[in-house]
Amino acid sequence: MSSELKNKIENLPPLPGVYLFQNAGGKIIYIGKAKNIKNRVKSYFTSAPLSAKTEVMVNKISDLEVIVTDNEIEALILESNLVKQHKPRYNINLKDDKSFPYIVITNEDYPQVFPTRRIINDGSKYFGPYTDVKTMKFALKILRDVFKIRSCKYHIDDEVIRKKKIKICLDYHIQKCDGPCEGLISKTEYRKMINQVEKVLRGRIDSLINELHSEMNTFSEELKYEKAAEIKSKIDALQVYSNSQKVVSSDYSDKDVITIAADIPDAVAAIFNIRNGKLVGKKKFIFSYPIETSMGEIYSSVIKNYYSDFVEIPENIVVQNEPYDISALEIYLKNKSKLETIILTADDSQDIKSLLNMCYQNALLELNDIKLQRLKKDGKISYVLKSLQRDIFLKNIPARIECFDISTLQGSETVASLVVFENGKPKKSEYRKFIIKDNSGIDDFRSMAEVIERHYSRVLAENKKQPNLIMVDGGKGQLSSAVRVLKKLGLTNIPIIGLAKRLEEIFIPNEKDSILIPKTSSSLKLLQQIRDEAHRFAITFHRKKRDERTLRTELLSIEGIGNKTAEKLLTKFGSVENIKNSSMKKISEIIGKSSTQKIIAYFSK
Repeated sequence: MSSELKNKIENLPPLPGVYLFQNAGGKIIYIGKAKNIKNRVKSYFTSAPLSAKTEVMVNKISDLEVIVTDNEIEALILESNLVKQHKPRYNINLKDDKSFPYIVITNEDYPQVFPTRRIINDGSKYFGPYTDVKTMKFALKILRDVFKIRSCKYHIDDEVIRKKKIKICLDYHIQKCDGPCEGLISKTEYRKMINQVEKVLRGRIDSLINELHSEMNTFSEELKYEKAAEIKSKIDALQVYSNSQKVVSSDYSDKDVITIAADIPDAVAAIFNIRNGKLVGKKKFIFSYPIETSMGEIYSSVIKNYYSDFVEIPENIVVQNEPYDISALEIYLKNKSKLETIILTADDSQDIKSLLNMCYQNALLELNDIKLQRLKKDGKISYVLKSLQRDIFLKNIPARIECFDISTLQGSETVASLVVFENGKPKKSEYRKFIIKDNSGIDDFRSMAEVIERHYSRVLAENKKQPNLIMVDGGKGQLSSAVRVLKKLGLTNIPIIGLAKRLEEIFIPNEKDSILIPKTSSSLKLLQQIRDEAHRFAITFHRKKRDERTLRTELLSIEGIGNKTAEKLLTKFGSVENIKNSSMKKISEIIGKSSTQKIIAYFSK
């Protein structure tokens, strides 16, 4: 540390504020806040041994700047804004909220509702951010199916309507819009509808349904049955949407559940939005933290970054670890929301524990996929096998996986395939094909039992390498057939699963319910890759057998036609059917007149 920097630190004020560390080039590398700037900054240079990564940052500090604030809350807000502005290398950097889409309700007489990534402080209302675009599109579809929101981009006010500058469009004629452009709906009625849209976006669907029921009953009493029927259709659509939202809490308070899965330098924050006991939204934020940071500091940064000016702050925020400066954070949130927001950590409530666990599993799954992508870049794949081991409850990592598939095309003979994957990669030298010998009719279960018995009898007889996991393409029936044979052979120590294609369900012996791994999971993708490879290999073999049989039973049964002649004809014409339908002249150009006459005579019978 230079003498100049040392003097600066000694003369720092013992007041609340923000400090900015700079490197030799004058670039800001870290921004922090403190109740007492002097004590906090000195701790970086005088405290007990730092972690290796924090020490790297400290060694790069050449200068610092401080901004004194009136209190800790001001320091917290200023720190959050400066981090977003400068994006220092050693701060926790969440992906900028502006890069995620929002749904906006514009600030005008007849508001528009549409998705945007651009936030303008003009009084419009923004709902989000949506970290999953599919969720946002689904929400917009529900809104447009239920409410007659105008889709045009025109500015509409009283003068535009009076001067008749805009004409009603197709949306009006197909009852998708009430025609505000020609004043066919009043500002009051349109605003009432927009307020209902807002309730849906805030997750207040059940209370809106109750309001609409009262409104419908009023219209019925007034004998306005068309109006009542229109509201009834809204209620039905909203009820379907409400029923699709999972009830996750027995109390009906509004809360957000936040959990973080972290492993330097990567971290994922998962956020569940719960309104009236129902899970109305799920979000995931990916961020990095290049130096050793306590979970309290990470939670503090996530909360500050997430609850921006356009995010609804609920009554309770439930977290796994208590955030750093929790009291200052609660005051900060209260000032933003005008609610007595409380930050809660895990308690004895089964609901809370269950929610935290479910939320954490979502964060962990995303983090695992991030790590997998990095390992793939580095040419390593072992992580996906660890993920598979965890997802299907294996004792050991499935380094060697053997998968079987049965193929029967168009009621003809049955074949089977075996593919082998080692360390997540195909080992084609150990692929095997089987012709099913059981001629008692087409039966996938019996075929699977036969091929399992034939293969593993040989493995035992020749003392060959055994797999860490056996996989069959199919559901409970194929799996049960394979398990019976393995018991008969005494191979009960090898784990076996079945992967059913329709819902990508994983079946395990002696378990009533299937396992459903998330479709984005790397472990499911590996199982799908292995299953599809086994299917491809079986189909290829089956087609080859079918072509051989066609050649043998048709062309080779003609007297005087040998393999070479048949091969020439099939190469040229592609199939026996095409040969049948070809002229004598075309055939003779390939194999000569004598052989052509024999073929024509055969097919003319």
